[in-house]
Amino acid sequence: MPRRPLIGPSAVLAAMLGTALLAGCGERGPAVAARPSQDATPRPVAATREDASAAFVALTDLADAWKRRDCAKIEFLTTWTESVLSGRACQAARRGHPVPAAGGYTDAEFYLPDEPGDLPWFAALAHKPRPAYFVFVRSDGRWRLGAGPVPVVGALPELEEGQVAPEPDRDARVRAQLAPTRLLAFLTDPAGVSGVRVRSGDPMRDLLRELTDRSAADRPDRVSAEVRLEGPAYGLPLPDRGALVFHTLRIVVTQKPGAGRPAYKASAVRAFTGPGATGEGAVTGHELLFLATRVSAKGVLDTVAMRRVLADVTMS
Repeated sequence: MPRRPLIGPSAVLAAMLGTALLAGCGERGPAVAARPSQDATPRPVAATREDASAAFVALTDLADAWKRRDCAKIEFLTTWTESVLSGRACQAARRGHPVPAAGGYTDAEFYLPDEPGDLPWFAALAHKPRPAYFVFVRSDGRWRLGAGPVPVVGALPELEEGQVAPEPDRDARVRAQLAPTRLLAFLTDPAGVSGVRVRSGDPMRDLLRELTDRSAADRPDRVSAEVRLEGPAYGLPLPDRGALVFHTLRIVVTQKPGAGRPAYKASAVRAFTGPGATGEGAVTGHELLFLATRVSAKGVLDTVAMRRVLADVTMS
């Protein structure tokens, strides 16, 4: 126990087939689904508790870099999907856009995969000031923040702190590997023909309504919304043959002039596009949705943690 614990059926089928083809071509899935190498290449060394503690403490450096809007330093300290924010989002922060929270988290427990896959990684759960997950990935010889903080919004799964052994059950590994694509299928299938199950009250149901209601309330020829996979995923096996999967989705909203209610605040558009923007063209926003998703032994998806960040806005 922890201490405290858009877009019909054809698109869904294409997403599923795409994942299968990628898997056949060597696309890396969640670390929980990784198998030991059969060649003589040494496996990556798993993170130790000392590694994890030092990497977590270094979040103060990242918070300071965001405070100073030091985009180069932010890029140096981040990787995976978090590093996306060192680009346009950091430039927008220099023009007054809010900076992401990075530091001030304490009382962390660490989950250290015994077999981390192609790159060593680990997850941390900070309990203060509010529960949030962090994912760290070793890149270019150092530990960097891959995602976080990702605030907890659901029930915490049962997971012992420390070393986490890989899931021996093949079906459980497959369920974990497919979790991000299945969630993508859910969010791009308002008719519900994909059969992906998400519990009542889950935040993903609210997001689905937001994406579909936006097109209904505004002119559909003027507003479009889509969801994409962003980067690979990492997963931890759970004792009940489920998995906790850390992954990221990209939400892309394009709004043409005359579409009705603005998709993004004028201040945010100015921060990303600069003072010279005329405000007369189509606006496209890119949001990152950082997630920790629990997939049960029966394949039901539950959102455990979520963070939504505006990463870019462009005009055309």
